[in-house]
Amino acid sequence: MDTAGYLEILEKEGQLLAGAAEEAGMTASVPPCPGWAVRDLLRHTGVVHRWAAAFVADGHTAPRPMGEQPGLDGPGLVTWYRDSHRRLVDTLAGAAPDTECFTFLPGPSSALAFWARRQAHETTVHRFDAESARGGVPAPVATEFAVDGVDELLRGFHARRGSRVRTDRPRVLRVRATDADAVWTAHLSQEPPVTTRDASGVAECELTGTAQELYLALWNRLPLPALSGDPELAALWRETSAVV
Repeated sequence: MDTAGYLEILEKEGQLLAGAAEEAGMTASVPPCPGWAVRDLLRHTGVVHRWAAAFVADGHTAPRPMGEQPGLDGPGLVTWYRDSHRRLVDTLAGAAPDTECFTFLPGPSSALAFWARRQAHETTVHRFDAESARGGVPAPVATEFAVDGVDELLRGFHARRGSRVRTDRPRVLRVRATDADAVWTAHLSQEPPVTTRDASGVAECELTGTAQELYLALWNRLPLPALSGDPELAALWRETSAVV
């Protein structure tokens, strides 16, 4: 996927998120995020949007803390979120392709592509959260984009030293999409997982589902799809893979 594709998804997903939040109401609980109401979801995602936009707009090359969440609520909070989302999309769309700034995951070669990708997935996952709070059938996640999101999670987030997915002895978990030519093999140990895009070796547990099912399940938004092999390995993922 290219930057323009990510930006198109980011644009759409932010609008869906705001609309679902507005329909759900600020006090509605967010089932995938225990303890959160919709107001918490909007405040968090809006702050993340502004934080990401600032790296690109100002060319920050070192980590920076996120800003304070606003004390807004109700329609004012929805308006603030929409403005945060608009600011992010416009910043990314107007940035030079060779913009240099801070990034925090392995992945796309350019900083602009990194932030477009990261924020597209951030917004999609939280759009699902908002729609879960509203009720009804959530909007689908396109197969190619879902595959990309699984790849970002397995080979980006969980390649970092902060990943808590560890095992006392080497173990192998496989993830396979049924509607795409996409398979991942995660080698688990006392070190951060090492994941490859192949089906090499023998896996002790395999998770199988559509790309959308895998995307939402691996982000702990849906139950894990069909699995074969050792269920304890799948349970270990579920218990330790939350990204903080």
